Amino acid sequence: MMGRLESWKLALERLRSAPSADWAEAGRLVAEIVRMSPDATLRQAAEQALAVLRQAVDNDDHGVALAARRRVGVVLEVVHDLTAPRFGRRNAAPKKLSREDRARRMLGLPLAVQLTCEDINKAYRRAAKGMHPDQGGSAEAFIDLAAARDILIHPGAHKDA
Repeated sequence: MMGRLESWKLALERLRSAPSADWAEAGRLVAEIVRMSPDATLRQAAEQALAVLRQAVDNDDHGVALAARRRVGVVLEVVHDLTAPRFGRRNAAPKKLSREDRARRMLGLPLAVQLTCEDINKAYRRAAKGMHPDQGGSAEAFIDLAAARDILIHPGAHKDA
């Protein structure tokens, strides 16, 4: 699989750096990636690029060519990510966040900073504007947001999950 990724990477880099790209060839390459890639992210990026690449064939519109070049770049970024060396523990599950850290993430607050009640309430109000049921949000999400605020304001009152 790594050999195939490397060959796709070289072909995509060649296509992207060419002064006048062969969009038909790019479409064939991306279609091959859609058919043969086991990685869901790469397949999704390639599927999204395929329509634009097909549109760019025999099209003199500069905007379409620019969009096609950007889509090839997105697919190339995903391939680069898949072929980049990995350091540390491979396939290790990410560290499970504490209840307080999950609440901070939900409110969009940094994880390692001391917060005041005012900081927490400002973040809650900012997040609640879009989550409120009257504004098109769901009642469950709004309740979860209020619970996250309560966890951060009264951290000792809640047991860690």
